[in-house]
Amino acid sequence: MRGAGRVREKTGWLATGGVPAPQQIVSPDSHSRVLLAAAARALHGRDCDDLRYLPTLSRFRSTPEPLRRAALARAAARAAVAPDRVGDVDADRIAQWVVEQYPQRWYPGVVVGSPHGGAVHLATAMGVPWLPSEFEMAVHWPHGSVDDAAGALVYGGTMADRFLPPNPALAVRQVHDPAGRGHLVGCTITLVARWRRLPDPYRRFLGACLAPAAPMLMLRDARTWPVLDAGTRHSFQVGAPASGLDPDDYVPGSERFGQVLRHTGGDRARWRAPALACPTGFAEHSVEPAFEESLRGWAEAAGSALHRVLFPRPEALSAATADLYRGWLRAAGKTGNRCVVECGRLIDPWQVVRAGMVPYWCENAARRTVAAAEWWLAGSAAFSSVDVLPEPPGLESEAVAGLAQWRAVASFGRRRAALDRVAVRGYPGSPVPTRRATEVLRGQPYDLPRPAPLPLPAALAGLRDSGTPLGLLVC
Repeated sequence: MRGAGRVREKTGWLATGGVPAPQQIVSPDSHSRVLLAAAARALHGRDCDDLRYLPTLSRFRSTPEPLRRAALARAAARAAVAPDRVGDVDADRIAQWVVEQYPQRWYPGVVVGSPHGGAVHLATAMGVPWLPSEFEMAVHWPHGSVDDAAGALVYGGTMADRFLPPNPALAVRQVHDPAGRGHLVGCTITLVARWRRLPDPYRRFLGACLAPAAPMLMLRDARTWPVLDAGTRHSFQVGAPASGLDPDDYVPGSERFGQVLRHTGGDRARWRAPALACPTGFAEHSVEPAFEESLRGWAEAAGSALHRVLFPRPEALSAATADLYRGWLRAAGKTGNRCVVECGRLIDPWQVVRAGMVPYWCENAARRTVAAAEWWLAGSAAFSSVDVLPEPPGLESEAVAGLAQWRAVASFGRRRAALDRVAVRGYPGSPVPTRRATEVLRGQPYDLPRPAPLPLPAALAGLRDSGTPLGLLVC
């Protein structure tokens, strides 16, 4: 979109010549889609007020549970890619849709890689785009079951056989996680499609918009998880690091996992997993090694330096980014004493910079994730205010933080300790749209003008200083 004043972000079916449109293929429930939308809006000088999509798990809350599960299954099926259309998915069209979100102009750099709120905040501070190395899609599973992971693998293999041959530049990681997606895993399968080389639309965009010899930053999620190699370019994992559970919890004898299955309509007596033990590999949001090599090759040919940041846990990058923001704000003569703790889809990087706030992003509402935010605040110089945006996960689990834990996060604000009342009202069962973060942040005092864009060398130095003790690898 050249010179467009608005960002195209639709969720309905669009088609050209019968081919599914990217807006329908890329899951609206995925973090990567929301983060892309937020990053693009920030470069357009806009906030996220128009991001009003409500996650599927937020729906039908007043309906009796058996009827609600059936209604959720129908809603998820309508939003998912139909099985007979999987072979029509064109990864290059999706990559083109990604780059079209951004203004077509010169940029002093680019951020590429794994989905993380910190990546978007870094890109916003530097005034550059964030290009994801993956996209996520949900495919309808007509006769699925929450407790049939083995069946999900078989069905996923069939879908991969349709999807991968026309898309040789992709690898697919299938994730079956009742703790993370609740009822939806019984009616859809989740496929994380990861590029194995820099897609042609990315190459054209970088060639046209990246300043000569501009540096590039690649962020890679280095978490590990048991991974089953299910076939050529198709791999499978039961559960995920973001669930708040450990790999050993995904067994019938686990009380924690039994509770998850009960809440999602499954039965641990019927639980079928494809393998009792799998080799450990990088989890679903890592970057494909071949993609990194392809990116490096493009950078060398363009005379650009490629820098890498590997984070062992999302909270390590969140903490390092927040510390970097604080230093950046203070160097510009601002206090850097107001903090916002975001969660999941509740993020608005443009409003954060407009208000001169320090952002700390929680991947989700898992207890261990929220505990990491508490530890970071406890070890930081005191903030005068802490605003907390707890995203309701849409399901109940022992691994989910309670409101008392979120209040403990807010309590680190010396003068203001604010827990968003709208998110709290429906917590943990009723998620809220991304625009709720915008509404909260619009209430913050303006702190303009914004600082000058953060140069990449300064960003790398800040990430190295703050992140190295947390396990961040900057190279």
